[in-house]
Amino acid sequence: MKTNSLLLVIFLFLFGCSKIEPRRPINPKPSTTIYKEVIEDSKKINKAEDELLTELIKNDTIHNYKQSSQGFWYAYNHQIQENLPTPKLGDEVVIEYQISDLNDAIIYSKEELGQKTYKIDKEDFISGLQKGIKLMKTGETITFVLPFYNAFGVLGDGNKIGVNQSIKITVTLIKITN
Repeated sequence: MKTNSLLLVIFLFLFGCSKIEPRRPINPKPSTTIYKEVIEDSKKINKAEDELLTELIKNDTIHNYKQSSQGFWYAYNHQIQENLPTPKLGDEVVIEYQISDLNDAIIYSKEELGQKTYKIDKEDFISGLQKGIKLMKTGETITFVLPFYNAFGVLGDGNKIGVNQSIKITVTLIKITN
């Protein structure tokens, strides 16, 4: 009897656990397909945002906006005609800035933000502003219109700037040091 029981246990062990089949998705989609869909959706959202901003800029009769190759728009509030240097990689700048929504309602005032010291391309900062500051001369004031993907992105700032929110930032460059 012991031999039969032992044979039964060995038989069950060898053949009972023979092959484990992994579970398959009900509707399998290759990850590359999902990735491509996300990219296409992002392109549509970005295009719609660019069209909205272009319309907003066309309707602004006060400012003369220029489109940068970096994906944002800017207009001089105070431009220096003199041939002065602009910030370059590693320079330290001191700026004053104010953040508004697209309807010019102030989100963060200059007083709230204070002066900011920023090392060009060496610190994490608002991506569109990092690029825009390099256009400025000491003493200039520029208003930048940043689409959400050049501002605080899909998450916002976790406080006053919402998800996918495009913004205006008015910046005065106070000082450049090497």
